[in-house]
Order: sequence, then structure tokens, then C-alpha cells
Amino acid sequence: MQWKIDSAHTTASFSVRHMMITTVRGTFDKVSGTITWDPAKRASASVEAQIDAATINTGMPDRDNHLRSADFFNVEQHPYITFRSTGFTLKDDDHGVLVGELTIAGVTRTVELDVSFDGEAVNPWGVRVAGFTAETKINREDFGLTWNQVLEAGGVLVSKEVKITLDVQASLVAEGVTA
Repeated sequence: MQWKIDSAHTTASFSVRHMMITTVRGTFDKVSGTITWDPAKRASASVEAQIDAATINTGMPDRDNHLRSADFFNVEQHPYITFRSTGFTLKDDDHGVLVGELTIAGVTRTVELDVSFDGEAVNPWGVRVAGFTAETKINREDFGLTWNQVLEAGGVLVSKEVKITLDVQASLVAEGVTA
């Protein structure tokens, strides 16, 4: 069964430590892709997704523009963050580990996402939808995002570790229709 990620009801969010004392959170506002998943055959799940990197939103336009620049995402040369799964291990009926290739700013690395199936419903327009949550942590420097500043009091302005959370709603694609 193929499901289309519903960008209007999907959030790709991240958090990163700032100045070693606070957390900055942000989202990407445009996520698209497909999920191949059959509730009766959950172990065969796969995902292909892309995030429009220019839609980054931390609530501060100047910071967002800096994140779009060559210091970070370099959205002019690398407009999308992509993920393509390469494997899935089912832990129980509602949880698993999705392994895949994450590409950020032109650099691809293998990542593991802890995934949970959050349920299914039929929306008010009669379309079958499913919800999923996926979480992981990455080292941003592994993707070439190395810009930083050393702080006078010690430490750095931006931590290496980035926590990523995806809250996904997907709509079942009718048989014979391509997502």
C-alpha cells in the first residue's frame, strides 16, 4: 500500500543547543514523499521523503537566512534534504527502526530513526490516513555543517548534536494512482 505524505499535516522539527545553555527549535514547513506500508505486513515498510530546505523556520528571519546560507544548508546549491530508507526492523506492532540514507547539503550518511505508528483514521473527506512519528539524533558536522563560534566563557555557539522529530500524516493512495 502506498501512502502520500500530507505536507499540510506533517511537521519536520529539530532542536539544537545554543551557547551551551539553551535550546533553539525550528521546523521545515514543506515535507513531501511516499511511504510504502501495509498494516498487515508492517515489517516491509519503506519511505522516500524530501524537505524543502528553504522553508526552515526558527521564528527569527535573520537566523533563518543564515541557516539558508552556505554556512549551513546552502539552499541555492542544495534545495532539498532527502531521505530514502534502506531497511526496516519491526520491534513490535507499533514501533520499529527505519534505516536509510539522509542527504543534507549534498552529503549523504546512513541514519536510524525510531518510528512509531500512531494510528489510522478516515478524514472528513473519506480518505484513509495514517500517523507516524520518527525521531533521531545526528551530528551536524557529519553533513558538512561545521560553522560555529567559540565562546569567550568556553564552549561553542551551536552544538554538534541535532535532535530531529518528524510527525507525519499520510493519505492512502488509491490503487492504480501514482503518488
